[in-house]
Amino acid sequence: MDYLPDNNSRYKDVAYWDERYTTEQCYDWLGGFSKFQHILEKFVKKEDSILILGCGNSSMSGDMYSAGYHTITNIDYSSVCIRTMSARYSHCPGMTWHQMDVRQLSFPDSSFDVILEKATLDAIMVHEKTPWEVSPQTACSIHQALTEISRCLKPGGRFVSVTFAQPFFRKRLYARTEYKWSIKHQSYGEGFEYFVYVMTKGETLSPEDAALEKKLLKGTESPPTRITTITNDDKEDFLSNIDL
Repeated sequence: MDYLPDNNSRYKDVAYWDERYTTEQCYDWLGGFSKFQHILEKFVKKEDSILILGCGNSSMSGDMYSAGYHTITNIDYSSVCIRTMSARYSHCPGMTWHQMDVRQLSFPDSSFDVILEKATLDAIMVHEKTPWEVSPQTACSIHQALTEISRCLKPGGRFVSVTFAQPFFRKRLYARTEYKWSIKHQSYGEGFEYFVYVMTKGETLSPEDAALEKKLLKGTESPPTRITTITNDDKEDFLSNIDL
């Protein structure tokens, strides 16, 4: 079955995902857990309570469980996905599944040591043709999600974001004092580069990131003189729909 939609805008439609998850067994955006496990192990402890946003039918949760991370909460806004994945991993105590919107998390404040997303926030930006002109609607959705993520992190907790969005563009979203976190990033991949951003709750922005926030608030930031072109071999190209 061909899971590519006729229009990329359908990637934002829960009905599309419900239909897709009815037959598709597994798909891992940006590669599987093993590709960035060496980075994750630096920031995530086995005993941490972990929330995975937009889990989809990825094997990542199961792979992490097999690697020793046994307190994992998964959310997705597709009920079909949650029902399927809950049954698939019913043999894993400590692994839970909930239908939920990342922009409106139903967890109490300070619930998790780690919140992890892989390409979920990228999917929210599927309509955007350029990061320089993000629509008010998309900007609002991203801000709602990040505000909820910050709220649900424990003091010292880490928000881990896996994406192919380069630092010049992704830090524009994450570098906000109100989220009350610092930002670090590393990369992985051969032939093309993916990025892992780690935001630590309770730490302040670096002087560089604080200056970026100030420029963005004033609207004085200039476009980059050079942005590396990323070759993406993913079978689906909705992430390439925007020049991240």
